[in-house]
Amino acid sequence: MAARTLNEVYSQLSAQRRYEVWFVRLGLADHSGAWWFRYLLLNPARDRSATPSAGMPVQVWATWFGSDTLPHTCIQEFPVQALDLSARDASPFHFLVAENGIDDAGCHGYLNAQGHKIYWDLRVRSSFRVTLSDKGWIGFSRTAHSDGIFSGRIVLDGRVFEGDPLGFGIQGHNCGYRHRSHWTWAHAFFPREKNPSTLESLIYDMPLGLTFWKAVLWHDNHEYVFQRCRKSSFDRQQFRWQFQCERGDASLSAVIDGSGPNVHRIAYQKTDGSGTFDVLNNSLARATVHLDRPGLRVDDLETLTGAVLESAGKE
Repeated sequence: MAARTLNEVYSQLSAQRRYEVWFVRLGLADHSGAWWFRYLLLNPARDRSATPSAGMPVQVWATWFGSDTLPHTCIQEFPVQALDLSARDASPFHFLVAENGIDDAGCHGYLNAQGHKIYWDLRVRSSFRVTLSDKGWIGFSRTAHSDGIFSGRIVLDGRVFEGDPLGFGIQGHNCGYRHRSHWTWAHAFFPREKNPSTLESLIYDMPLGLTFWKAVLWHDNHEYVFQRCRKSSFDRQQFRWQFQCERGDASLSAVIDGSGPNVHRIAYQKTDGSGTFDVLNNSLARATVHLDRPGLRVDDLETLTGAVLESAGKE
């Protein structure tokens, strides 16, 4: 069996209530915009005749965040019978449906939906991966490519984006029995002369009034895991998250600023089939990080378009 990549399938096609999604957030190297691709498996064994509005179990999403236009999303749905999915826990991983697919080394697709034609063929390479959260069957958040460097081609209604590198970002993998009542998540990619740095952070509600919080910084080829949060505040109106955290050998303060016209509101289906809820996402967000390590230099990281900020529910 090949080495695990954090993309391995968890869900069984007999699951009546579960979502599993593989996604890519790619900020273009020329700063002209960002792409968000999602490959979703939702309640594969649920009887759709009772709730036809819940959508089909296999979905492919493509969202364009242009620097000179408002974000828009195209979604195409497929029956579970059309899906070619690797076995549970198997490596290498693959998700294939019609002209769309994702695996450990990249993703591709073609959508003709919601008035747009979108084609993409991307490869990714990276040096860091991380499991941000793992609560067993309840759900997990895994990042197979945290400092992803993407090459390839995207075509949007005849407009071509092509390069090596084409852009930078993340390829992640999430799964759960249900979505959390509220969460805030961010990822930032900081290009540097030698090796890029990345920051990923997640906060969400847990039973009994508890809260999960974690931040992971990949910097100078070293992983800093922060699980002690001194202060965290999220301004939903300004769509801005700032937090401070520390560990024995380092302290970190971060600001993820998703304000502006690229905040995108989109409906996610609930896994119980009862309807939808809104998720806000800005994949052209700004981010700053201040890292203080006793006895070492103080590092300040900044990106104007290389971050993504996402939030749902109440903070």
